Amino acid sequence: MKELMLGNKAVARGLYEAGCCVISSYPGTPSTEITEEAAKYPEIYCEWAPNEKVALEVAHGAAVGGKRAACCMKHVGLNVAADPLFTISYQGVEAGLVICVADDPGMFSSQNEQDSRHYAIAAKVPMLEPSDSQEALTFAKEAFRLSEEYHTPVLLRMCTRISHSQSIVERGVRQEVPAREYVKDPLRVMMTTNSLKAHYRVEARTKAMTELAETSPLNRLEMGEDTSLGIITSSTSYQYVREVFGEKACVLKLGLSWPMPVQKIRDFAAQVGQVLVVEELEPIIENHCRQIGVAVTGKEKIPLVDELTQGVVARSLGREAKPTLTLDDPIPGRPPVMCAGCPHRGVFYTLSKNKCMVYGDIGCYTLGCAEPLNCMDSVVCMGAGFSAGMGIAKSFEKEGVTGKVVFGVVGDSTFFHSGMTGAAEIVYNKGRMIPCVLDNRITGMTGHQDNPGTGYTLQGDPTALLSVEKILTALGFAPVLTVDPQDLKAMKAAVDQAVSALDAGQQPAIVTRRPCLLIKRDKFRKGMCHVNADKCRSCRSCLRVGCPAISMENGKAVIDRTQCVGCTVCAQVCPFDAIEKEEN
Repeated sequence: MKELMLGNKAVARGLYEAGCCVISSYPGTPSTEITEEAAKYPEIYCEWAPNEKVALEVAHGAAVGGKRAACCMKHVGLNVAADPLFTISYQGVEAGLVICVADDPGMFSSQNEQDSRHYAIAAKVPMLEPSDSQEALTFAKEAFRLSEEYHTPVLLRMCTRISHSQSIVERGVRQEVPAREYVKDPLRVMMTTNSLKAHYRVEARTKAMTELAETSPLNRLEMGEDTSLGIITSSTSYQYVREVFGEKACVLKLGLSWPMPVQKIRDFAAQVGQVLVVEELEPIIENHCRQIGVAVTGKEKIPLVDELTQGVVARSLGREAKPTLTLDDPIPGRPPVMCAGCPHRGVFYTLSKNKCMVYGDIGCYTLGCAEPLNCMDSVVCMGAGFSAGMGIAKSFEKEGVTGKVVFGVVGDSTFFHSGMTGAAEIVYNKGRMIPCVLDNRITGMTGHQDNPGTGYTLQGDPTALLSVEKILTALGFAPVLTVDPQDLKAMKAAVDQAVSALDAGQQPAIVTRRPCLLIKRDKFRKGMCHVNADKCRSCRSCLRVGCPAISMENGKAVIDRTQCVGCTVCAQVCPFDAIEKEEN
């Protein structure tokens, strides 16, 4: 049966058809939908793990236990999972293990633009790269076959364009794969001589898979009429090459992107005049070609930075780009902003008004950096709001600076992901900083996935709800202050109390708690606010909260009734009581 299918959905379908039984993941755009779609199949146990490291360890354990398993993450998530990845490569698997990683060229929702192919090379594990939804499904199945044949984890590399584009897919049926019997193997204990033996095993595997790359149908040779130019490419770049050069071009498409073939590339180069490498981000294919003695043109023409497009490829090579659809009227700019009624707004308004130093983190609350709140000094990665904030606090301490108090902010999901260790760091090493957990009861920015602090599993089943306050208390924080961030007076009081406690030699922490209004399972009492034009003095104080529902018209503040949810933060900052709440 044919179906128009999202790339991520196609991966999930491929995992299902391959007989996958266990999937453990951490949500991260652009990979999230793989696990969400896989969870719709009752034959697969799916879960959200606290972080990517845990997810890979769970999936690997399942594969060692004899059942096909997978885990999914975005590219920066693979950084978190890198610790087990390198050792799992040594240890190997029994049943198949597929690691789906989605890169984000162009950084549509990421803090960097790294290329996960480097991990395949460094960890010495094979990597497959689909170029459309059909290949996403097919390659997911093939990844399991290769994993079991060569006793290795296999990386399946997606990217934003493949993950979030649709193309026609031919669906198949599920293959029920018998469980492999678990046999205790001392060589799985990765230490000293065992690890050395395993390394030899990995090198032999890499050699065998390099030989496979020479004949694998995943590496497809498409010889056209025009042999003056040969193009080596992979992933979504293949689609752009075909759009620019048409069917007459000679193309070597690498679906098995690591290890890469040697003789196949040399033979291809011998059949064409000039060899061009078109690849997104790093010159991985290009460098490989040069290492094996094949002269190529690559990054001197193809950009190293940002996502490729048909137009970018065409213009980079001096060809005319195909016309694209344009609108007659310019689209107004819409900078990223927290939603109307977002519980995080009150936090950053208060911290900004009090001129606090804030070390940020990854989540919806990262948008606290934007104007007019402008309340974030730095953002690195998940959990760094606590640990990097601790570093700044210690730097100030060494400088003898006592007038600055550092606030570190993380969300609830981030707290369970990597914030707890940072919190332990603060207490253990006596940090002069205040950690703040912004608990909106959901993993918001990636699309409202559950986490250990929501009380629900991936399937929506009730489960244990981990208490942020109890964890902070158990770690040694006191006082632990819980506050509704949309109550600005209470929020200000909590900040003042925490600072006073810190000055008194205590180790305070703040938990702000108000559920995200977009959580589907919750029913919130809603209303809306309106501006009494007679009371409005055009002072623009309401604009300082950065709510997208508020604007100025004819010199007066107005509230968009289609956006307002009646959080009343704007009403609390209005000095003239011009904003009034209407109850539904």
